[in-house]
Amino acid sequence: MSLTSVTIISPEAANGRNVVALGVVNALATAKKTGVFRPAVCKKDTFTDVLVDAANAGLTREQSVGVCPKRAREDKAGARADIVAAYHEAVAASGAEAMVIVGTDKSAVNDPAAFAFNADVAADLASPVFLAVCTIDRTPEQLAATVKAATASVEAAGTKVLGVFVTGAEDEQVAPDKEALSEAGVPVWVLPKVDVTAEGGAEAAAEAFVENVPAEEVLNALDADFVAPVTPYAFQYSLLGKAKADKKTIVLPEGEEDRIIKAADYLLARDIVNLIIVGKKDEILARGKELGLENLDKATFQAKDDEEVLAPMVAKLCELRAKKGMTEEQARKQLTDSSYFGTMLVVLGKADGLVSGSINSTANTVRPALQVIKTKPGQKLVSGAFLMCFKDHVAVFADCAINLNPNAEQLAEIAIQSAETAKAFGIDPKVGMLSYSTLGSGKGPDVDLVEEATSIVKEKDPELAVVGSIQFDAAWSPTVAATKAKGNDVAGHVNVFVFPDLCAGNIGYKAVQRSSGAVAVGPVLQGLNKPVNDLSRGALVQDIINTVALTAIEAQ
Repeated sequence: MSLTSVTIISPEAANGRNVVALGVVNALATAKKTGVFRPAVCKKDTFTDVLVDAANAGLTREQSVGVCPKRAREDKAGARADIVAAYHEAVAASGAEAMVIVGTDKSAVNDPAAFAFNADVAADLASPVFLAVCTIDRTPEQLAATVKAATASVEAAGTKVLGVFVTGAEDEQVAPDKEALSEAGVPVWVLPKVDVTAEGGAEAAAEAFVENVPAEEVLNALDADFVAPVTPYAFQYSLLGKAKADKKTIVLPEGEEDRIIKAADYLLARDIVNLIIVGKKDEILARGKELGLENLDKATFQAKDDEEVLAPMVAKLCELRAKKGMTEEQARKQLTDSSYFGTMLVVLGKADGLVSGSINSTANTVRPALQVIKTKPGQKLVSGAFLMCFKDHVAVFADCAINLNPNAEQLAEIAIQSAETAKAFGIDPKVGMLSYSTLGSGKGPDVDLVEEATSIVKEKDPELAVVGSIQFDAAWSPTVAATKAKGNDVAGHVNVFVFPDLCAGNIGYKAVQRSSGAVAVGPVLQGLNKPVNDLSRGALVQDIINTVALTAIEAQ
């Protein structure tokens, strides 16, 4: 059974929001196994306990909360990541059929970004929204304007309002408030003022909700069509879940780097992957202890001078590089390089994939893979794609890392590889072959190359949705596509963007990343027999975690 969820948020975070929250929990609990989740709540709050008691999914208070409000104010990005993880752990632990997510409370410390944060969290949790808006000291016109502004903020976050609760209403306000919101496009319910904190307040709140809001209407509202967004935080968490579902072994050749072992500790603590860390075990564990890491001992450690592993590795490398005349002495020298050593662990079947590049260049990471792992049967090149995590969806950009000036055949192969990468991460690929021309609007040899590549893609994979040549704006925007590529079903809906050369691809992904705030995960090296992925030397710990997870998914 699919999960039903709703997030209840309010511009005021008070004045009736709790009445709505309790009423919705009660209504859902009559029909489904229902849990409660508070993304950011103070440990001193007592109303959360009332909600948890009203729910019937069996979650404890500790399982039902994410982070403290101070963390949400001061580190919104980190808080959102932890909230997503805590929420999914709560759902998994309870087997809930429905979850009611209740936004932040009113606070003496004013956070101007609080409402937007609550809307962003709703999107992160793939949850639609019920708005709770207080009518006290508001005219009906002001109420309608508030609902309109709040709805716009929710939609900007990538999610959707499914219903509006007007709270704190006197009897004479009910009719004019409903009239003011008659064009809201969603159900509107009006509730009287109830002090939930007073003695017997929870019972009075529940009674007021039942008298004014039919449970059937709430359930019907939650059945409305809703396309769940995929935010960067949701996508990053999904990587971990997919990796954990079929654990693989990934080798990390750069065991001396603090960011690598911090990422390793995070992954090992959550049992996401098995890890082989190249380096001296005692030295790495000692450094981990200095950094406060507690899970590194769950990894396998592999020293480069371990003759038991090194001898067969040397023999295999000499075999693979025989045409180049490689001697045992040369092989041993080559294997003092951590990237080569780690790559050979993959070749020998001791690991399923490799992640490197936090202190080594892309060339140092890719060269060993090209020499000894080589490309998949039927593929002639390796390309580099980035998973671009936008506010509400994920796209693939390629080639942004490897091939300087691909010819038409190579560009077509990059497109097909990138479509396969999209599929591996749950994206239904719609490919755009980018150029400065849209479907013949411009001429020149560069356009001819892209159009030839598009024809090759269609010939090799007739079922793949592809459009080319196409300009980025027509590929991205349905509005622009309606003018520039009228009648084309792929234009305006592209999620796999194939750039004509490395210059355009590398500039393109970095420009989009820096100007839009999109999270770039990768590069994913496409076309290799075994997954090997490169890190930026400026990679953050979270970047490394993501890359290890996606490498494990590729290995699946």
